[in-house]
Amino acid sequence: MQNSNKGFTLIELLVVIAIIGVLVAVIFVALDPATRFKQARDAVRQSAVQEVLSAVKLYQVDNNGSLPAEIDALTNDQVYMAVNGATMVSGCDDDNASCTTTVSSDTHCVDVSGLLTGGYLKSVPVSPTGAVTWDDGSSASGEGTGYTISKDANGLVTVRSCENEAGTTEISAAR
Repeated sequence: MQNSNKGFTLIELLVVIAIIGVLVAVIFVALDPATRFKQARDAVRQSAVQEVLSAVKLYQVDNNGSLPAEIDALTNDQVYMAVNGATMVSGCDDDNASCTTTVSSDTHCVDVSGLLTGGYLKSVPVSPTGAVTWDDGSSASGEGTGYTISKDANGLVTVRSCENEAGTTEISAAR
């Protein structure tokens, strides 16, 4: 008599499970979701930087080359925290520990909400990690956007993102 039991042996099943496990591990490492999320947040930051610069450029086109008053008043080659709130007068450099672009002084805040008025910005962009809100105990309060603005002696405006998660270079653009 011949044994006619059909099926897989335990060894065959273990080999197949091991192969599937190795393939899943290789695919997971290849996709690396944590890195993809970092890259996605950096893409949002780059888009926001371009959005603010485009708003400044549109303002200049509509106003015979003049910069918005808030940006035109910036001291040359000083870095300012872009904030959403006219009452923000201090606290711009001490509550932004994650900002790799150093803000020049505690009082270096520039309100960019004025670009909303002319329709140059739909909303003030905020870093994907969230806005920095603070109240220094005085009448000063506001919301840091996670972006900085500077202007050089030639009127070249540079917008930078405070954070950069996935790359080795800062996220910035100039006009």
